[in-house]
This record gives sequence, C-alpha cells and structure tokens, in this order.
Amino acid sequence: MRVRGRVRSVTAATTAALLLTAVLAGCDGGTAQPQSQSPDGSSRERQDPEHQESPGHPKAPGTPRPLEWKRCAAPEGGSAPGPGWRCATLDVPLDHAEPQGKTIGIALIRKTATRKSERLGSMLFNFGGPGGSGVGILPRAAGSYRQLNTRYDLVGFDPRGVAASAGVHCRSDEEQETAYREVDMTPDTAAEEAAFVADGTAFGAGCARLSGTVLPHVGTSNAARDMEAIRVALGDRKLSYFGVSYGTELGGTYAHLFPDKVGRVVLDAVVDPTADSVGHARNQAKGFQRALENYLRDRGQDPGAGTRRIAALLERIDGDPLPTASGRELNESLAVLGIVKPLYSRSGWPTLTAALDEAEKTGRGDRLLALADAYNGRDGDGHYDDQGHSQRAISCADAKARPTAAEARALLPEFRELSPVFGPFLAWDTAGWCAGWPVEGERDTPEASAPGADPILVIGTTGDPATPYEGARRMADELGEGVGVMVTNKGEGHGSYGGSACVTALVDAYFLDGRVPADGRTCS
Repeated sequence: MRVRGRVRSVTAATTAALLLTAVLAGCDGGTAQPQSQSPDGSSRERQDPEHQESPGHPKAPGTPRPLEWKRCAAPEGGSAPGPGWRCATLDVPLDHAEPQGKTIGIALIRKTATRKSERLGSMLFNFGGPGGSGVGILPRAAGSYRQLNTRYDLVGFDPRGVAASAGVHCRSDEEQETAYREVDMTPDTAAEEAAFVADGTAFGAGCARLSGTVLPHVGTSNAARDMEAIRVALGDRKLSYFGVSYGTELGGTYAHLFPDKVGRVVLDAVVDPTADSVGHARNQAKGFQRALENYLRDRGQDPGAGTRRIAALLERIDGDPLPTASGRELNESLAVLGIVKPLYSRSGWPTLTAALDEAEKTGRGDRLLALADAYNGRDGDGHYDDQGHSQRAISCADAKARPTAAEARALLPEFRELSPVFGPFLAWDTAGWCAGWPVEGERDTPEASAPGADPILVIGTTGDPATPYEGARRMADELGEGVGVMVTNKGEGHGSYGGSACVTALVDAYFLDGRVPADGRTCS
C-alpha cells in the first residue's frame, strides 16, 4: 500500500461529483480519447471555430501552431464526455534534454469558459495519484468547478506515462489478481518475505518489458516541463493551475522550474516536499491513524480500544481469510485496503462501519473486498485499470531511495507504534514499491522553492489521512516567503475545495478576482 500514491486521490469536490468515495482514476467509462490522430499523435481534424484563440490571448510569434480541439471519442466500453468537451493532443519531447528527438503525445481535454467576454484564460488541473487521468476525471468532477468555469477554460491532461499519454503497462489482469491473492504485503516468514520482494522485482521487470521506452522519462520534473509546453500551446501568459494531492507535488515542481510563469495556483491536500519515501510512509501512518481515531470517536468508541480491535481482526484474517459470495477470499492485505478507502472522506465512514460489522459479526468479507476492489481499480469482470502501474512508475522514477527488506523490517517497531493497523503495511511498502526497479530515481525529495513567483495558495486539512496537514505548512515554507500562502481547513478528508464552504469561497475569490487571503487564514 503506497498511501502517498496507491491510495487514490479522493477529495471533497470530486467526491461530491463522483458519488461517495469513488476512486477518481478508476471511474467507470475510462479515458476520453481524441477522435482521430495521425500515427505520431498529432490531430487531423479542422479546429472548431468556437475554440480558436480567444480575445486577449493572441498567438505569439514563434509559438507552436494552435492545438486542434475536436470531439472526444468514447473509450472502449464507456461513453464520451457530455456537450462542450473537446480533446486534443500535444506533442512533447520524450526526453526534454533532447528537444529535437523522439516525441510522445500528451492527451488534453477542455471545456471553454461560459462567460467568454470575461474569460481570464485556461486553468490546468491535476487530481493526483500519481497516475490519475485528468482527461477521464475532469469531466466527471467539473460540476464542482462550475463557478471557476465561468471565466476559465477547464483543462485536464494525462501526464506522461498515464492513460492516453504513453501510459505505462506492467502486468496482466491475471498476474495482478494472483499477486493480490498470494503475496502477503506484511510478510511474517522468510518465505513470505522472499515472495514479497520477488513480486516487486517482477512488477518492475514487466514495466521494463512492456513500457521500457517511456519508463526512464515519466518522472515529475518531466511532467512539469510538459505543463509548461501546455501553457505555451494554450496561449496563456502565465499558468493558472489547481493541483490536488500528488498534483501539489507536481505544482510545486513546476513553480520551482518556472517561477516567472506561475500565475494563480492552488495546491490542496498537500504532499510534504521535505519527506523522502520513508518519510512519506511515516507521515501517512500518522495521518491514517489520526483519521481512524477520528472515525472511532465519531462512532462513540474509544480510539485506543477500537484500534486494538481492528488490529486483532486483521491478525485473524491473516491466519484465516474471510469468504465472500464471489468465491474470492478477503486476505489481510485486501482487508487493510478496504479499511483505507472509506477513510478518505467523512461520507465514507458509514460504509466502513458496515464493512467492519460484517467482518467482525458474520465472519464474511464481501463489503471490505468490494472496497478494496474499488481502491485497486478492479471492475466486476476482473479487469484492473492501469493507474497503479503508472503510479509506481512515476514514484520510482522520482525517488532515489531503494530500501531493502532488512531496512523495512527494522522500521516495524516504530511503525507499529505509530499505527497498529496501517504501520506494518507502510513499513513494508518502503521496500516493496521500488524493489529491483529498472530505472534509477531522480532525487531524494522534490524541490519546491520558487523565489519571485506570484502567491500560491497552499491548503491543508487537519484530518487529511493521505497527505497529513503538517505537509502543507512545509510546502508553504519551501515555496518561500511571500510565495506560499498557508490556509488551514479544520475538517476531515482528503482535500477541502467543494467540501468546505469557507475554503471554496477563498479559492474562488483568488482565482476569479485575484484576492489573496492572509497567510495563516483558518477555515472551520
């Protein structure tokens, strides 16, 4: 379980749009595609008249030809986005160090501003993951951003290595099913430990075999350079950007690389830029334990006793998996994922109660397994989406650290103390995630300093499980004095826009009117 990455980004705004705790990158319907492309990914159709360069944003000399926006084709087995959405593909260098070399296509989707005479420009979104498809997510979440759409074109994109942008693929559905069924993510014996490490190595080998060309180039800094190319292609003088979860790390990286191109930028549910891979695991053990204790208090239960009860349930399941109506068993690894998912939003807490009650009182795992499947992007036919593949590839392209099994084992006492429920998973995950990865990582921690950039709103929610609140303060500090503007949301869940009326009003005023709130502002 990579809670920084593999636990999917489910924010307040997108939860409302996608119903309860829907897995953003695993939404049914897949990713909308440009209707027709040449073999190199470039568009063929004539641009719609309503999507020509808008007043106030003329095409500057020397910039690339305008993007060709056209109707989005429906993904296989799904439906195309509703009226008003158009898709395009932007060619960018596979290797930004070789700008004249091989290119890949970055898939884009856009809905133009509804008040064209008051249009401010484009707003680019990234909803996190890493590995979330902006082309797939944005049309489903756009209702939450209706006010922003009055004056901004809403633009989503699939980052490199994701979905329609040279998406990474590493293993078959059958191989993934076998791994979830047979590999213990908290190994207790030498044999289980060996199988755990071998599975991580096999996953990386599959990525190299099936996606080896793109694999060295899918890191966050390259995606940030793609964002700059998108800004230029859209014709905006500066970038307006809304980043959520991992999207905050991407936004911080962009700000560091292109501080003079930062326009109005909001980072919500913030990844701690000072934490390495072990630090992220440590932060998330604290964050999910905090969320679990808040959930237990809300249910009138003692947090300590409730935690011990759930940890004991997981221990029983480890020795004796629970049956389900599907014939698949709920093992300990899947049970933990089933507990994780509804902690993303307060609206998911009743679902968690029902699932735990079923497991504890009836000895069945149907509800927890359904939650784990939703978390893992598995549909009713046994097909898994590829977000987990992209997520792992991006994370391992970023992080230099490659903790060993012995180093993970040494973390267990500390992590069990932090969280008896989630700690062991997260400690072992530090070793399993990038075990034997075929590509070296770029850095220890992301760089986010952005001297001279315009103010960036950094929003942290006190009860956020996946990106704990403390990381937002660190991001604001890293961005630099006069750049990072800290906003605290006193509440639960992963993300705040659309869930907190106060935060939503602050963000809307910032994006639409340029009003920057006081640093340290609190919403409750």
